[in-house]
Amino acid sequence: MTVKGSCHCGATQFTIDKAPETVTRCTCSICSKRGALWAYYTPDQIVFDPANDPAKDSEYRWQSRMVGLHFCNGCGCTTYNVSPSWVDYKPDFDHPQIAINARLLEGFDLDAAPVQVLDGRNLW
Repeated sequence: MTVKGSCHCGATQFTIDKAPETVTRCTCSICSKRGALWAYYTPDQIVFDPANDPAKDSEYRWQSRMVGLHFCNGCGCTTYNVSPSWVDYKPDFDHPQIAINARLLEGFDLDAAPVQVLDGRNLW
């Protein structure tokens, strides 16, 4: 079952191939301030609407600059992150992942999803 999501103003819209089974709350400094709950996908599992306004998709990179933290500069919503996948705490650049802010998903019962905590504060 596909699930749709969007930022508040609709400038960033996407469809994912299935609802997340779990979501992740990262405790690193940026994720804590952004307040997102992340659902992880491979790039082929997400379709970004071709009508999205690329001028409203902004990216912030910090520290190692390996993770692209995307947000809508129109409404301010945290939308998604693009990063390498991680194997044994090492980046795998050949297998990128996209973390969707699960708070943007339409018709998804976020309260029913188990929340995994990632100790980003102490891991990096």
